[in-house]
Amino acid sequence: MRVLIACEFSSIVRDAFVKHGHDAWSCDLLPSEREGNHIQDNVLKYLRNGWDLMVAFPPCTYLAVSGARWFKVRQKEQEAALNFIRALLNAPIPRIALENPIGIISTHIRKPDQIIQPWQFGHGETKATCLWLKNVPLLKPTDIVKGRFGRVHHEPPNSDRWKNRSRTYQGIAEAMAEQWGNLGVKRIEAMEESNDPAELHHEG
Repeated sequence: MRVLIACEFSSIVRDAFVKHGHDAWSCDLLPSEREGNHIQDNVLKYLRNGWDLMVAFPPCTYLAVSGARWFKVRQKEQEAALNFIRALLNAPIPRIALENPIGIISTHIRKPDQIIQPWQFGHGETKATCLWLKNVPLLKPTDIVKGRFGRVHHEPPNSDRWKNRSRTYQGIAEAMAEQWGNLGVKRIEAMEESNDPAELHHEG
């Protein structure tokens, strides 16, 4: 599958998909923290490049409830952020998953399809994360562990705090690659079993 990881500089999710054999590319305004397929640019320019799946991690600065006290004085920035979300969700890509913390996307666009926690994927921490999904299934927990500590929330202020908050947990990245990365394969297998030449041609 051709996979676009939108708004990711850490390359954690990109590399999880690459490990599973996919042609995965990250795209962000920042350079990648790791070597590999990365586009340093505005991701909106690349939404029509023939992707099979997009997993997007748009900035939450003007969207998350944690910044609610600033909403009244940042309405223009907030509307721009919401328009960016709409552009991603309406991208001409058959399968889309968009991630963001609990915030105003739920009230201004639509409610999330799922809310996940790191402790469901092998990390004993709390960080409620919403997923908006298009043609991809709910993410199934892979390793429920003890521990309910908000590590990043308790991290002292520093210049890298926002970066640490935005990095995807490795267990969640692996679950995305394993569960969503084989959707194209399953679709082809189902068509082959149906012995419908028209369907096989359509998929190709």
